[in-house]
Amino acid sequence: MEKDTLIMSFESSCDETSIAIIKNGKEILSNIIATQIKSHQRFGGVVPEVASRHHVEEVTRCINMALDEAKVGYSDLDAVAVTYGPGLVGSLLIGIMAAKTVAFAHNLPLIKVNHLAGHIYSANFVTDLQYPFMSLLVSGGHTEIVLVTAPGVFHTLGDTRDDAVGEAYDKIGRILGINYPAGKKVDQMAAKGKDTFNFPRAMVQEDNLDFSFSGLKSAFINRVHHADQVHEQLNKDDLAASFQGAVLDILSNKTFRALKQHPVKQLIVGGGVSANQGLRKRLAEEIEKRHMDMELVFPPLRLCGDNAAMIGAMAQIQYDKGDFAKLDLNADPSLDFDME
Repeated sequence: MEKDTLIMSFESSCDETSIAIIKNGKEILSNIIATQIKSHQRFGGVVPEVASRHHVEEVTRCINMALDEAKVGYSDLDAVAVTYGPGLVGSLLIGIMAAKTVAFAHNLPLIKVNHLAGHIYSANFVTDLQYPFMSLLVSGGHTEIVLVTAPGVFHTLGDTRDDAVGEAYDKIGRILGINYPAGKKVDQMAAKGKDTFNFPRAMVQEDNLDFSFSGLKSAFINRVHHADQVHEQLNKDDLAASFQGAVLDILSNKTFRALKQHPVKQLIVGGGVSANQGLRKRLAEEIEKRHMDMELVFPPLRLCGDNAAMIGAMAQIQYDKGDFAKLDLNADPSLDFDME
């Protein structure tokens, strides 16, 4: 019987300080998340310097809580994993320095993890992954379609050329008077409204798998500003439904075009926007309508946002390969997968 592997993982790429203890890449023994949302709400978005300071304040407490909840000590650990990109450079560096300190002090191997890979491998806590599989990554900073052909082998098929989908939600949320982060509230409003404004579906006719949401965001803002100028009352639920309708059409169009080009048995959706109920419903309906023999996998809601458990899941793949980092590891804020 093989020995269990315990990995302490760190995630601090944006505005969550998270430490987890993960067993064999599939079992969460602890997953502590200290969120900073209330600190950033008054600014309407994440302020990098404020985020970094919060990470400094929270990281030691989160480490101790993760060990206590998992009922393990440093001597029980087999490795330390940390997000090294993409993200805010100051925030990333806090997590990296903390992880390197633990690794050095307790003579543990260090594993550097791509934050985007973590979002994909959050599915590891839901089901057994079948290679190759397709992943739709939708978050505040990223919107891309990734083909995963083997454990830890990623091929980006399509990427956003401007705003990521989560970023677009936050920007139109401000126009609707919704506090950051706006995605959940816009999703709830959309469920009550109707798609009556016919906002543009950018690039859906183009023969590629890339995304663009900047034009949609601008069309939304211009429509609301014009209404304000002529004193026209617009239904906010209908505005939200029209925006989300365009988003879902774009995401669905590109995703199923990718699936037609690369038939697989699983579609994994990851990132903060994977919590969107409209998206979950739309993709499930499309698979049923197309009679596709494919498993649709979403992470549990608590693992849709940034968290260290997903970093531990990806780290297990690298641990098994002996893919370890050196203690001179630095942050890579613009890290991405290689584009095919």
